[in-house]
Amino acid sequence: MRRKIIIGAVAVAVIFGLSAYRSLPKRVQNNLPAQSATVEQALDAQPVIPADSETFYPVTKVVDGDTIAVEMNGKKETVRLIGLDTPETVEPRKPVQCFGKQASDKAKEILSGKRVRLEMDASQGERDKYGRLLAYIFLPAQAGLESGTFFNQLMIEEGYGHEYTYNLPYRYQKEFKEAEKTARENQKGLWAKTVASDCSPEPASPSEAGFRAPASGSYDCSKNAYNCSSFKTQAEAQYVFELCGGDKNDIHKLDRDGDGKVCESFS
Repeated sequence: MRRKIIIGAVAVAVIFGLSAYRSLPKRVQNNLPAQSATVEQALDAQPVIPADSETFYPVTKVVDGDTIAVEMNGKKETVRLIGLDTPETVEPRKPVQCFGKQASDKAKEILSGKRVRLEMDASQGERDKYGRLLAYIFLPAQAGLESGTFFNQLMIEEGYGHEYTYNLPYRYQKEFKEAEKTARENQKGLWAKTVASDCSPEPASPSEAGFRAPASGSYDCSKNAYNCSSFKTQAEAQYVFELCGGDKNDIHKLDRDGDGKVCESFS
């Protein structure tokens, strides 16, 4: 009789435990440790951003066209957008680049006061060397934009930035390259002829005689087309380096030592 009572008590405990387990959210169930789990432990085991997350985080600051800050889990996180490079506006070592303000203003127009969903990409790692989260961002439905609008791609499509491959190919590389090609062909944003004409900078080194920057379209920034011997002066090489994105997009591999000055053999 006593044995039956014990077996019955165990059965009730198992049923009760199973019922309690099933009542937990799926995200907690999936992360329960194998032994002696508590709800707190399961929640602590959650990744910062689950792969299938539909959570939207408030944008607390738009730094520039390709970098934002969001509030996540009670703290501010700076997010560098994967696959997108916009002209610089806040880099302390460089002047504001052509069309940088327009790109930054566009990002602020779309993102300020909004909430965004983050999507990570394992091929790029979780953070860059500055500790910023690396992510794609998507917007919920809002005035003038469709639900799920892909902000990284939108900025490239509208000509506010370049497609940018840092090192390894990323998930949406093909789509972003196609978006840039379309923007170029349609002369949108920074690819417009009027912008190219207005944004032609002076030579990188004014003391270098005999070189004056032509319109942007005179050089190819879409593929590795040049080496140092392609240019007549260091100033011309430096101009093309900066034109194509500088150290963020040294597509021609002109700055081998990464110090910002290219083709130093001219010196």
